Amino acid sequence: MAPLSALRAFEAAARHLSLTRAAEELHVTAGALSHQIRGLEELLGVKLFERKVRAIALTAAGRQLYPGLQTGFGHIRDAVASLDAAHAANILVVSTSPGLTSKWLARRLYRYSDEFADVDVRISSSFTNANFETDGVDIAVRHMGADPAPDPALEIEKLVDIALVAVCSPRLIERHGAVKTANDLARLPLIHDESLSTRVWAPNWSEWFAAAGVSGVDLRRGLHFNSADHALDAAGEGAGVLLAHDLMAYDDLHTGRLIVPVDLSLRAGRAFYLVWPKGRRQSRAAAEFRRWIKGEIAAMDWSIIKGGRSGSVK
Repeated sequence: MAPLSALRAFEAAARHLSLTRAAEELHVTAGALSHQIRGLEELLGVKLFERKVRAIALTAAGRQLYPGLQTGFGHIRDAVASLDAAHAANILVVSTSPGLTSKWLARRLYRYSDEFADVDVRISSSFTNANFETDGVDIAVRHMGADPAPDPALEIEKLVDIALVAVCSPRLIERHGAVKTANDLARLPLIHDESLSTRVWAPNWSEWFAAAGVSGVDLRRGLHFNSADHALDAAGEGAGVLLAHDLMAYDDLHTGRLIVPVDLSLRAGRAFYLVWPKGRRQSRAAAEFRRWIKGEIAAMDWSIIKGGRSGSVK
């Protein structure tokens, strides 16, 4: 019986009618491919190709052999592709920002995995938006304006509005005394999340104190971080008071690691959205992830923040 590797070499060369292109497909040299085909010809006792100066052509024997091999190898490729597709259906790649991943999503993903144990979840965290065409991402959580313009390439579904709220550790209050008003808060050490300052839409400490009717606060003082999760960690350790996303601060507020000393939140005019490619058939894993994450948002108890907040889930 002819070696499978030699038959595969002949099939690729006959399909391309080019030894070079067939060798590239099979990741071998053109010389090695030609050697395999010559060995097959010797084994079968027939000539399969007419070799010309810059091309090859099938002989009568080659034309007789090729259709059956083409069908057989086609079935093999289809079988492997179907297996890959079945495996891919059980892989879910989710793109989110690093802060949202570490402070909110990662702490809940086990519940999704418990419910869908057959799904292999892969989180891709980046400060830049995922490219659905090149990054292998199935669905993303992005923050955008509260009323984003339609995108012909994307499906966009609102998840939750974004608000900013002042948070700090109870230990900070113990060290510096009771905080009942924004004037009291103004004497505390401040923490600055500079990842917000790079976005023109984000309210900052200046706007928060202005909304509270407090002026003359030295906003240059305090710790500065370029990532929201690091800033929240510092606030949780009692380093100062931080203006934070209430969604990202939620778990620390829920456990009491952080508190809201003054009841004043600023709506950012932004929201988190679920985003996925338009026109692409969404996998079961991605569809269930959409259902699951919306359920997680809906179950959140915003009363742990003074005055609550008006989250939005659709």
